[in-house]
Amino acid sequence: MMINCTINGRAYQFNIDPRMSLMELLRQQGLNSVKQGCSVGECGACTVLIDDIATDTCIYLALWADGKSIRTAEGEVKGRHLSAVQQAYVDTGAVQCGFCTPGFVMTSTSMVERFRGQPLTEQEIRRGLAGNLCRCTGYTSIIKAVQKAQQLDEETPR
Repeated sequence: MMINCTINGRAYQFNIDPRMSLMELLRQQGLNSVKQGCSVGECGACTVLIDDIATDTCIYLALWADGKSIRTAEGEVKGRHLSAVQQAYVDTGAVQCGFCTPGFVMTSTSMVERFRGQPLTEQEIRRGLAGNLCRCTGYTSIIKAVQKAQQLDEETPR
């Protein structure tokens, strides 16, 4: 089955097995920020943005990506510059082992973009990140990263 989609701003056409998950397709393309964690949509390690919506790719069939725009953590880096969210994660020390970080970054990116100009409360951030699990942190630094990302995003000229 043939599908067409955009990944990190670049158009692609793939001949896929209709049973293939989007996670499998993206990892085959060398997009290793898309981690295989639980494979049942519970941990968020495979989260990407599909048409700007945070989505678990392990339970999303690749054929559903036809005509969609997909963004991964690799695509958030512009030249040699991290995105506001990625920089905030670095600045706040929200990265420990790093396995879950790309999924958290993409979920955070979705929140920061969706609520641009509307500072989120800690409770709203916790609720927004509920689909992502981390075994290394107490989430405090991740919440601080989202708050800082909102500040950095506001300071970034468009």
